[in-house]
Amino acid sequence: MTETLSTPAAGLTAEAKATARQWVDENMPRLSQWHRHIWELAEPAWREYRSAAWYVERLRAEGFDVEEASGGMPTAFAAEWSQGPGPVLLTYAEYDAVPGNCQAAGHEEAPREGLSEFAPGHTDPHSALGISTLAGLLATKHAMEVHGIAGTLRYTGEPAEKVQGSKVVHGLRGYYDGVDAIVSFHPFYMLPLCNTARWDTQCGSYYSKVYTFVCDQPESWQLSANPNSPIPASHSAARAPGANVALMQMYTSSRVMQDAMLPSFGGWSLSDAIFTHGQATADNLPARIAQIQYSWRCPTLEMAEHVLAVLDRNAGHAAAMAHCRLETTWVARNRPGRTNHVLAEALYANLEQVGAPQYGPEAVAAAQKIQQNLGLDPMDKPFLEECEQLISPQDAEAALREHLAPWQKNWTSDDYVEMTHYAPTVRFYVSRPALKPAPGAGAYPGWVMNALGGIPETIDPTIETTGKTIAGTFLDLLTRPEMLTAAKTEFDRRVAEEPMPALLPADFMPPTELAWPDYATDRSGTRVWHPKGI
Repeated sequence: MTETLSTPAAGLTAEAKATARQWVDENMPRLSQWHRHIWELAEPAWREYRSAAWYVERLRAEGFDVEEASGGMPTAFAAEWSQGPGPVLLTYAEYDAVPGNCQAAGHEEAPREGLSEFAPGHTDPHSALGISTLAGLLATKHAMEVHGIAGTLRYTGEPAEKVQGSKVVHGLRGYYDGVDAIVSFHPFYMLPLCNTARWDTQCGSYYSKVYTFVCDQPESWQLSANPNSPIPASHSAARAPGANVALMQMYTSSRVMQDAMLPSFGGWSLSDAIFTHGQATADNLPARIAQIQYSWRCPTLEMAEHVLAVLDRNAGHAAAMAHCRLETTWVARNRPGRTNHVLAEALYANLEQVGAPQYGPEAVAAAQKIQQNLGLDPMDKPFLEECEQLISPQDAEAALREHLAPWQKNWTSDDYVEMTHYAPTVRFYVSRPALKPAPGAGAYPGWVMNALGGIPETIDPTIETTGKTIAGTFLDLLTRPEMLTAAKTEFDRRVAEEPMPALLPADFMPPTELAWPDYATDRSGTRVWHPKGI
């Protein structure tokens, strides 16, 4: 940790926080417009071309030095701004969207104008994640300039969080080296993690791997076949099973074995996705290539390794059965997170100063219109009460632990966990708009939260609260060296108690070249998604 030139008085810290909060207030119209722009772009993992370009241009306009395609990742970036020797603080943007969740910022289910319902949309929403942290970053910079506070601000663009793709790479490439503290934010996604910071139970491990089946020697399936035909897959001869058969064997065997991979208790999950390659000709030739991605979330690394062993074994047998060659490609492989109580307490103190988001009359009217269109009686107070309330990290931890096994240290997954192994890190949540369930009506359709994440009146309170909270926390860390010293001491102790080396080699590169969901542009430059719709 670098030493600050001087220790400003507590009064200066308070004045700097007030300056930062005022900056957020004055710039909310701009921040709202920026958010809506990223929300409308809604580009999926590893294909966030326009979103990343927007951040790069914006940060350069704000005086940051920016490296594009940081870590060799086409849609990543790394930005830095410095005002003399002092602490180095980092936060980051995410901006990837989810395929198949295209939703307009309106009051009924409908895709965004001109797009298929199968186009991506922001579900979490990462659009608000990025603009919220950008608000905190720029507010901190402004306060540092006004009050002459020394230090360095770093800001990374982290693409492909939905496949947890970038942070492990940035970490391996040294982009988090020399950082004194990291603030990680996410819009709340499940109770009790709403308007709070994580305490002990951090996110767990996440593994993601692609299995590729290649049938590149179909002619050797039956050597005596086709004596009178140069075509290995003659219609009158036995044909090699091919890659599709291997994929289906892998898919069905892994599904059948899923219950046997790990106990049903413990919060683990296994997801799969089949890649498409435009080979839909239905010729008599065997399918040459087929790919399936598996992603699994586990509370412990031992569990994650057990699932890996089962999947690898299934893939090897499926390939042999279908006369295929097997290739494997890692997408992500990360470690469970490390907690830092010092930073959690510091950030929550700033969240208390700012207060939870509050939804005004226009937000309430938008929520009531959605309820009305769903055939529900509009509520006077349609938002979840927890969205406008704070809960301390300790109380949130206690509520969370009621649903977990006593032995379970980690729960759910997010690739911020890789950051926690390089520097003291705090993970916190601010409410995104969520509606109160109507009695007897069950859960709302998924499109409702997606729409609320794009309506300015409902999502802007998240951006405002988060920006002010991050700025306040950064300014504490910049002006209170004893806080950083305590955070670093705790970090070093936890590393010594439980060493956990990186799980991928230093030269690992994410497979950005795979057939991730993508879009084309027509002659006018308009984006075209496939399928276009039903």
